[in-house]
Amino acid sequence: MYEYKFVKVELKGILQSKPEENYHDIVHAHAREGWKLFQIFAPGTHGFGTVTYFELIFERAV
Repeated sequence: MYEYKFVKVELKGILQSKPEENYHDIVHAHAREGWKLFQIFAPGTHGFGTVTYFELIFERAV
């Protein structure tokens, strides 16, 4: 059995192209807690098909 954690990372800048947070730091911090990066998901689009955020999905055994 696994548990999952979802971390939303907002994008900023012209055409929302840059993450507001350093996602490398987020991944490393979660790895130290036993989480494994499972998937990156960019759900909704805005304007001309650009995303406004993405989610890092982490997994770990229960």
